[in-house]
Amino acid sequence: MTLGDFVWAVFHVRHRALYGVAHGAVMCLVIGAVVGARVGRIVMGTVAGPFIGITAAAMFYLLAPMMRMSAMLPAWMLFWTLFAILQRQLSAEDVRDSARSVAVRGLTAAVLSGLAFYAISGIWTRHEPAGPNYVVHFASWGIAFLPGFVALFASRRTARP
Repeated sequence: MTLGDFVWAVFHVRHRALYGVAHGAVMCLVIGAVVGARVGRIVMGTVAGPFIGITAAAMFYLLAPMMRMSAMLPAWMLFWTLFAILQRQLSAEDVRDSARSVAVRGLTAAVLSGLAFYAISGIWTRHEPAGPNYVVHFASWGIAFLPGFVALFASRRTARP
């Protein structure tokens, strides 16, 4: 995400829906690879990730005319819910998870990470005159993503036979 912030700022990329969707697709390609790598299915995670990014970005751009930048929050929540579903689909272990368990995991990731995302949102709503401080951006994105990854990747009790 910090690399994305760098590209937007240094190359003075004008905010357009197509660029935002592309940004989401690339970001989620990487996250999909991480989700897939955790269960030994990196290729499938890498292929599925961009679809999640496109879907979440599309939600943002559909809601933005009504909600303005606040549309980022429901899009962020959709993002985590879809990654919870992807994790279940990619993992033989997670297939035993009920739909309810996956929904709770996705909702937990979405809410906790959504709150963290809101807490750091100043990095993209309040621009610094000297330009972005990338150390602050890197730490802020870490804070925003951490609760979601913890909720998705926390070990679960396995079902007893």
